[in-house]
Amino acid sequence: MRSGEALDPPVVFAALADDTRWSILLRLGRSSASASALARELPVSRQAIAKHLAVLQEVGLVEAERDGREVRFVAVGARLSEAALQLERIATGWGRRLERIKMHAEAPDPD
Repeated sequence: MRSGEALDPPVVFAALADDTRWSILLRLGRSSASASALARELPVSRQAIAKHLAVLQEVGLVEAERDGREVRFVAVGARLSEAALQLERIATGWGRRLERIKMHAEAPDPD
């Protein structure tokens, strides 16, 4: 998925549902890192890290950047913001529903 493509929330959130991918994304949110560096920091093999990074790249949350001979990975802030906006829309809708329920529950009984 390219960063210019529309966000597919179910696919993105499915990718984030894995604890290891979530940990990788949190780590890359602080600074870029190579797959080898991530493998040293997390209790996961280098090969598993590479597979998780591929999933995160596929959904557009991570990009690879060449740094000399090393490939470093970086979180894509715009894509993360787009996913956060989707969650905010859901939260806002639920907030309005809960407010209406509260109003009905607290309304005087017409009897």
